[in-house]
Amino acid sequence: MKLVILESPFAGDVEANIEYARACLRDSLMRGEAPIASHLLYTQPGVLNDDIPAERQHGIDAGLSWRHVSDGTVVYTDRGISKGMQYGIDAAYAAGKPVEFRTLSQ
Repeated sequence: MKLVILESPFAGDVEANIEYARACLRDSLMRGEAPIASHLLYTQPGVLNDDIPAERQHGIDAGLSWRHVSDGTVVYTDRGISKGMQYGIDAAYAAGKPVEFRTLSQ
């Protein structure tokens, strides 16, 4: 399986963005990939608080640390590209990793 970092929005309409991210995870899995969506993992209750800037940044950086073993980044764009997503895209490009842009509505 191809190991990918999954980028989708989290902040803003958190409930809708979580639902969307879960659909993106499913899409990625059904494509035969093994995605990591740290914004779903690290923001669970009792882990990190996305409303605290230092904790948010720590979670973003922890998730992006997976880029060293990933095959690339997949970016789901139906709900736009957030600042956090752009940070991840830039990190992937800086690491020389491929970035694929996708929509669920294809």
